[in-house]
Amino acid sequence: MRWMVIEMTSRRRFLAGALAAGVVPARSWAAVGDPSYLSAARRSDGAYVLVGLRRDATLAFEITLPARGHAAAAHPERAEAVAFARRPGTYAIVLDCSDGSILARLEAPRGRHFYGHGAFSKDGTRLYTTENDYEGAAGMIGVWDASNGYRRLGEFSSGGVGPHEVLRLPGQDVFVVANGGIHTHPESGREKLNLRHMRPNLTYLDGDGAVAQRVQIGDDWHFNSIRHLAVNSTGQVGFAMQWQGDEWDAPPLLGLHRLGGKAKFCMAPEAEHLGMKGYAGSVAYCGSGMWIAISSPRGGHVQRFSAMSGAYLGSVGAADVCGISGAGMGMVATTGGGHVVGIQASITAHHPLAFDNHLVAI
Repeated sequence: MRWMVIEMTSRRRFLAGALAAGVVPARSWAAVGDPSYLSAARRSDGAYVLVGLRRDATLAFEITLPARGHAAAAHPERAEAVAFARRPGTYAIVLDCSDGSILARLEAPRGRHFYGHGAFSKDGTRLYTTENDYEGAAGMIGVWDASNGYRRLGEFSSGGVGPHEVLRLPGQDVFVVANGGIHTHPESGREKLNLRHMRPNLTYLDGDGAVAQRVQIGDDWHFNSIRHLAVNSTGQVGFAMQWQGDEWDAPPLLGLHRLGGKAKFCMAPEAEHLGMKGYAGSVAYCGSGMWIAISSPRGGHVQRFSAMSGAYLGSVGAADVCGISGAGMGMVATTGGGHVVGIQASITAHHPLAFDNHLVAI
């Protein structure tokens, strides 16, 4: 068995205390063109932007960013988006998507940097961010008060090293973290400093940081860095991996897991699998949650798998494809060439933009 459940607890300690009063009314997502997705992108003039895409792939809005973005977190009710800098960036910007105004600027504390992802609590009053304690070589989750100007409330351990993405399970304040296992330091840029000893894992935490489950990758696949996550309406988690080992090794790039259970791995036939070039850039469930896909900008393919059995369902080719998200019963994908492509969905569009890695559903 390649995976081991190494810690389980039934504790479910959630955030306590009264919320700060006086939440200012804000526009809903419907008031800004009813976008279905958010994506960071680069315009043809070189400027970086955050864009909202409607379900038919038309642009709902476009807001200028100070530097290249990675992913965004959409507030569950208000038309607010937190745009994160690409790792190892130290900034995040809270945007009012109705007019593009900056509502707050988040700065990672001294000795920390962001990994480009975050997630809101169920009621939208807290924002959780993946961060690196780069001197201590430890992953952290930062906690921010979204009901009071996004002031920082504190932090807790992510349960591993290199926490890239965090998502909330549906209907509850339980979060799953992709601890990629890779230690980096800003002085070394994006250099990977501990590949020989890296230990990726999935960790489930409540809103106070109590561990519900930690699932550790086995020794023979410990170079398979867990980077990105998707969750369907039933709480099943899909996790995408990026291989850091020898080129001739080709382990699966997609896993499925459910809190309290064991991991299942999904893999395409050999030729198709090798075409992904050891790299899954993003992962998403289709709109119905019945199948899941991973994208590879290096390989130029999106591969689909059954969410129930893990069986391979086929592949769609698209150059420099990475961003994917559910659309109706199917899926929509974005590329670095500005294309928006439907997968099992009648969607097609092109914009004068280079879409970045992720397409975040609202």
